[in-house]
Amino acid sequence: MRNLKVCIAYNGTAYHGWQRQNNNITVQQLIEERIGKITDSRVTVHGCSRTDAGVHAREFHFSFTTGSAIPCGGLMRALNATLPDDIAVLSCEEAPENFHARFSAKGKEYVYLVNNAAHKDPFGNKLALFYPYRLDEKRLDEASKLFVGTHDFAAFCKADAKEHLATTVRTIWDAKVTRSADTVSFTVSGDGFLHNMVRIIVGTLIYINEGKRTEEDILRSLETGERDIAGITIPPHGLYLNKVFYTERETKKDENT
Repeated sequence: MRNLKVCIAYNGTAYHGWQRQNNNITVQQLIEERIGKITDSRVTVHGCSRTDAGVHAREFHFSFTTGSAIPCGGLMRALNATLPDDIAVLSCEEAPENFHARFSAKGKEYVYLVNNAAHKDPFGNKLALFYPYRLDEKRLDEASKLFVGTHDFAAFCKADAKEHLATTVRTIWDAKVTRSADTVSFTVSGDGFLHNMVRIIVGTLIYINEGKRTEEDILRSLETGERDIAGITIPPHGLYLNKVFYTERETKKDENT
């Protein structure tokens, strides 16, 4: 049996997230169906993350074992020829027997995009959050640094998701807010993320911009774990899984950027 590591990118607009569901179309479902037809076998793929409905990925890895002898290049071409246009296979490679796309990951980087123009973008309205009020990216960048470090992020997690976790402590290596013309990017990288964590972080920073929260509220929410102190959960369609790190060298490089 071969263990393969595959990297894909996808526009999540049409899907109910990555993970297979009984009554909804998901990315995992389509991937498993296509690989099954190509290899004439039943496969289960293991994703590096569980993106929510409407969330996108610029770099998403999955792994699976197969007895098929189809070369990686041939599998890539076959998948790209049969998958919908909103999913692209970027790479495929042989992986060690013990490699697992989720459990072998050392960390991830997420980016949340905001269209901060005065008007909506009818062509990209599902790819970035439209927010017409001027964002002070310099102030928000400074505030984002308060998330860096090892903290209990209980206040930045979907309530019912915490019940199934052994701990809500995570380490954030880097956080920044940048602007390019009318697009404001919120970038967060770390060793792991809770359900809705990035969307609540961005929502909290936007509340600071609106004067509904302060930098002190970030510190209080991290200290107390009280969800009400943090900001709102921002909509999913501006969120992208941007990078997945599989080596310590990659994580150290990210810390120094």
